[in-house]
Amino acid sequence: MKQILFSIFFLPAYFFSQAPADYYDGTTGLSGYELKSKLHDIVSNKTITWHYGDLPNFYGQTDLDRYIDYDASNSTYLLDIYSSNPTGTTAYHYTKDNLISSAGAEGLGYNREHMMPQSSFNSNYPMYSDLFFVIPTDARINQLRSNYPYGIAGTPNYYTFSNGSKISKNATPNSGYTGRVYEPNSEFKGDIARSLLYYVVRYEGKLNSFNFYNGTSPANDTSPLDGTEEKAYEPWFLAMLLQWHHQDPVSQKEIDRNNIVYGIQKNRNPFIDHPEWVDQIWAQSPVVAVPQAPENLTSSQISAYFVDLNWTSSTDSNILGYKVYQNGVYIGYSKTPNMIVDHLNKSTTYQFTVKAYYGDYSESSESNVLTITTLDQDIYSKDLMITKYLEGSENNAALEITNKTGHAVDLNKYRISAQFYSGTNYYFPAPYELEGVVEDNSTFVILNPNSNFTCITNDQARFVSAAPQLTFNGSNYLELRYGTSTIDAIGTRGLNNFDTLGNVSLYRSPAVTEPNYTFNLSEWQSYPTDYCENLGILAAADVSSAKKDEFSIYPNPLVGNTLYIKGKQIDKIQNAAIIDFSGKQVQKLNGPFKNRNSIEVQKLLPGVYILQLDNLSLKFIKK
Repeated sequence: MKQILFSIFFLPAYFFSQAPADYYDGTTGLSGYELKSKLHDIVSNKTITWHYGDLPNFYGQTDLDRYIDYDASNSTYLLDIYSSNPTGTTAYHYTKDNLISSAGAEGLGYNREHMMPQSSFNSNYPMYSDLFFVIPTDARINQLRSNYPYGIAGTPNYYTFSNGSKISKNATPNSGYTGRVYEPNSEFKGDIARSLLYYVVRYEGKLNSFNFYNGTSPANDTSPLDGTEEKAYEPWFLAMLLQWHHQDPVSQKEIDRNNIVYGIQKNRNPFIDHPEWVDQIWAQSPVVAVPQAPENLTSSQISAYFVDLNWTSSTDSNILGYKVYQNGVYIGYSKTPNMIVDHLNKSTTYQFTVKAYYGDYSESSESNVLTITTLDQDIYSKDLMITKYLEGSENNAALEITNKTGHAVDLNKYRISAQFYSGTNYYFPAPYELEGVVEDNSTFVILNPNSNFTCITNDQARFVSAAPQLTFNGSNYLELRYGTSTIDAIGTRGLNNFDTLGNVSLYRSPAVTEPNYTFNLSEWQSYPTDYCENLGILAAADVSSAKKDEFSIYPNPLVGNTLYIKGKQIDKIQNAAIIDFSGKQVQKLNGPFKNRNSIEVQKLLPGVYILQLDNLSLKFIKK
């Protein structure tokens, strides 16, 4: 959006905060999809997911019109990119309090508009309430836009709105889609483009699970997603977004909104901070070749529930990644020449193959076929499990989840679901999806941002969310899901659970080593409300799995810039990793003690950490 008018106004000081100096650390020298993935890691880390119902109040901070129709008499008007008119008279205005559900005409109120239709992600959190692409827009225009994509308006034209935006038959070049599109006012096209490019950076890793074109009827397909995690959009739509990005440069309104949302969500839109990154990621030359097939597919570990696949690393710099197939069915991708495939059945034979692919998604032929048979028993847990449940006073609510599976776990298919009561029946709102990776032998906390526990802060929790699932009040049944399958449960479905789960902290008994999709109170130790000792820290039995006379850390308990290890044959340790309070791996070393007995930890922030030595774990505190 071009700046039409800008007036000095006053907001709390943190709204003017910029990105920390190190916010984009690690991006120097990167380009293409490697840069996109790095940006994903940055903008998805330590964010706060708010409740959909919180958004109207936030709009009174993020979307006040200080740019087009501002004067002292209308200081609470919202700027709506579907109806505000930068080059003429805006026909109507509304405030954050004029939220309505539906409208038969323009100007009656606003809706919370998902610039990427919520049908693409089934209305799940955290996408559902992300302020960077959920904005206030006129209710009538929002309804008529439905789930149509943005595009170039053609003929016939079905609607022309008060600020010149239109809903018409698609005339965007080279699309193949013949349905309706919504073309916004040209002064806002860049705003929309950068919001949608943020969307596919923020949710990389989940895009393949969203609803996208499946190849059956392109003329009627309203989703511009293409099913890839890297490029993300169909060529016609991506070309249009890049064109809009260039034609309508970043405005002061976008810069201000980016800073305000950062204060609320704790993440940023990188394409407002660095518009040049758009071309560095997506303006790529095609590779005129076909990649070679991966070689030497083998397994380094076979368990009852997972297999660790490895293959020879390619020297071809054009290879973007590898697709993995289980019994001929695509199951996922990897950017590196290895992948852990989990959720396997015991005593079962599987066949695996791998294909390499380039940035233009041309694929190699298949690798050799690897046949494996899983074990009939295992020392590891078959899946993640909920190990602590805290339902406390006021907004105090937290869950702890632990990984004792023997391998790092990709969280992108895991969800927290909660049962609510409407007054007539029980129902499940759309779930809250987890993301990222949790290392083996580590634990993490999901925390309501309005909590006031004495033992943990928002900065220390791995996930901070006010989604419905983290507003449980003791009456709710909760479950951890993998896809649509229930993995672990707290409470009983179809009942008010307050007598069991209200005003209480439940800690999983150390003897329980497997999740249970049927809640059994005998598996839990009960503590008073707001009790939270050792929340987010592995149980003592887990963190002291090394024998006292085998390995130990010194100085202890407080470690300075250097952590020392003493014990017999420490040179035999193959791998060391440091896991932070949230369950994230922050440092990894191969053969760490070949010629020394120490690890430099000066870059670690003060706090509690777990040092993993092969399959052993030790807790230490960085001062």
